[in-house]
Amino acid sequence: MPKHGKKYTEIVKKIDRQARYDFDKAIEISLSSSFAKFDETVDVAVKLGVDPRHADQMVRGTVVLPNGLGKEVKVLVFAKGEKEKEALDAGADFIANDEIVEKIKAGWFGFDRAIATPDMMGTVGKLGRVLGPRGLMPNAKTGTVTFEVARAIDELKAGKIDFRVEKAGIVHAPVGKASFGVEKLVENIRAFINKVVALKPAASKGTYVQGITVSTTMGPGIKIDPLLIK
Repeated sequence: MPKHGKKYTEIVKKIDRQARYDFDKAIEISLSSSFAKFDETVDVAVKLGVDPRHADQMVRGTVVLPNGLGKEVKVLVFAKGEKEKEALDAGADFIANDEIVEKIKAGWFGFDRAIATPDMMGTVGKLGRVLGPRGLMPNAKTGTVTFEVARAIDELKAGKIDFRVEKAGIVHAPVGKASFGVEKLVENIRAFINKVVALKPAASKGTYVQGITVSTTMGPGIKIDPLLIK
């Protein structure tokens, strides 16, 4: 069992960990439980009634959070010619030229997300072993393998996240910073959950959204009543 610090233990004593709240109240409690000296990230975890071992019950998607993530997202783009210029004009932080590719092979990862045009996937494929384990591999399913480079960059910079259900049937995602306040965080959470609900597999039987928990980086999980999901 992991050991928690004194501050965490004291906060947990004041919280009913079994109670289920509405969105606003859950966020209020979660933020009031934040004790770190930095601006903590707020995360949401949703337990789904699916079995990810079956391909027809896989839940995977993307969503642009209305209020962003509250941090600068550095984007690397694999492109050439006109698309390279389009990427730079759209605000790309790095273009994966030969020098950058060699730096990545050597262990450099000074970027948060990567985009590639389809004609550059041959180059990207050679980096699969280093990009894949870090979740940095461009993927057509998440919109990061595309000729619409400017649009992809704009979405990532605006707070686009991608998510995928884990083996235990849980899908989780960051939804902003504690400094956002209740209203903005609730808007982001609703956008995320609405997207998850819209992706409900036809093969999923019974209750789809079985539980929702919100937490800050250092704080305890606060449960949201799943019956509020319509």
